[in-house]
Amino acid sequence: MKLLLKIIFVIVLTASILSCKKDKLITDSSAKIHFSQDSVLFDTVFTTIGSSTRNIRIINGNSQKIKISSLQLQSGGSSGFKLNADGIPGTTFSDLEIAAKDSMYIFIQVNVNPTNQNSPLIISDAINLTVNGNNQSVYLEAWGQDAYYHRPTNAIKFHDGSYLAYSTVSSQNNVTVTWTNDKPHVIYGYLVVDSTQKLIMNAGTRVYFNYKAALWVYRYGEMQVLGQKGNEVTFRGARMEKDFADEPGQWDRIWINEGSVNNVIDYAIIKNGYIGIQAENLGTGAGIDPLEPRHLKVTNTKIQNMSKWGFYGLNYNVYGGNNVISNCQEHSVNLQLGGKYTFLHCTFANFWNKAGAREKPTLNVNNYSGATVFPMDSAYFGNCIVDGTLGNEVNLDIKASATFPPFYKFSSSWLKTNINTSDATKFVDVRIGGSLNYVDPGSYIFDIATSEMQVRNFSGPGAAADASKFPTDINNAVRSTATGSITAGAYK
Repeated sequence: MKLLLKIIFVIVLTASILSCKKDKLITDSSAKIHFSQDSVLFDTVFTTIGSSTRNIRIINGNSQKIKISSLQLQSGGSSGFKLNADGIPGTTFSDLEIAAKDSMYIFIQVNVNPTNQNSPLIISDAINLTVNGNNQSVYLEAWGQDAYYHRPTNAIKFHDGSYLAYSTVSSQNNVTVTWTNDKPHVIYGYLVVDSTQKLIMNAGTRVYFNYKAALWVYRYGEMQVLGQKGNEVTFRGARMEKDFADEPGQWDRIWINEGSVNNVIDYAIIKNGYIGIQAENLGTGAGIDPLEPRHLKVTNTKIQNMSKWGFYGLNYNVYGGNNVISNCQEHSVNLQLGGKYTFLHCTFANFWNKAGAREKPTLNVNNYSGATVFPMDSAYFGNCIVDGTLGNEVNLDIKASATFPPFYKFSSSWLKTNINTSDATKFVDVRIGGSLNYVDPGSYIFDIATSEMQVRNFSGPGAAADASKFPTDINNAVRSTATGSITAGAYK
């Protein structure tokens, strides 16, 4: 019994000594702290928006607690960065203690102040620390850029009490607004091209949307996106950190209503939103007026990584060519309630690999709602590719109607489908097979491997005629228009 008591006494005494040692500050100049990283880089952020918070961890690897006698931003209060150390915001801190074998988090946020510069700017600073007479630093750097900001000035209140915040591209009516590419355009809420307004975007214009923001071309409004090869107009989310580079659902949509006949989108890149383009004849059921003028031309455009649909057409008139619409969580192309559609040399491919399994086919075509059948003047797909990871990537949800006989046709196209394609009036020179071999579908590169002969050398009666309407492909490479040598899709 006495031996047991002695053992317990020794254990308690040793633990007490070790505990006292851990609680004692280490002041030796050889004792330092370590950082989880020696620099913090913020990807491009826009002026006045700031960015997401970054953090670093200050690690005390010593067997005794250590004191940071001074921690401060090198630029002090004039810094574009903000700190939070040990739960306290500020720019200067003193006497911060870290227990033995423990760590402390420092949270860092940047806010880029507005400038008149049109080119990107770099903001840099450092966190300087003094520990036991040793000076250590963590370097901070952020890229920022001034921009045109479009913020809501009005709101629409709905019956459920919710609001839609919006502004218009101009406070004036009967006006043409031209966006240049000198600075990005950042949109909050809904930006509306109103009924008597026209918006032109010059080549190289960059449009960034905050969460749930959208561009709305309202009834009788008009938009012309005039990109060029190598100088495309881009539409994407406003978050520029690496974590958001390929994140879908960051913004809402480009929404075009009926009434205008001169909507043009040429050489655009539209990515990481909810719906890429929604071209819609407002109303439902009998409320849709098929005589309402509506027209959209989309060419040489890429729509990718949408959390719902890439292109949504609802009883609209659309002419499209040399487009790549890819990798969306549901349909890449969803055409509802009839309309008039012509797509030439388009690649509709869905190799969605994000969270949430994809169950809906790449292409969906519909001409009715309940018992009401809407006019489908045409749904023509010439020299196109419809592909993806599902066994069937084509859904034709079409009702016959004596009043509005539907017209749809696939000509000289490659389809991944298991539907019946024996009707020679609707499927002309159509080839069916498994998924094609692309350069890198995960990175949205849908150039076709040279070995894919099944999408080459189409010789159907319409192949050459359709190819002649787009003699160059989406890369501006000359496309063969000779009968018997046509390649389907947006790439030659």
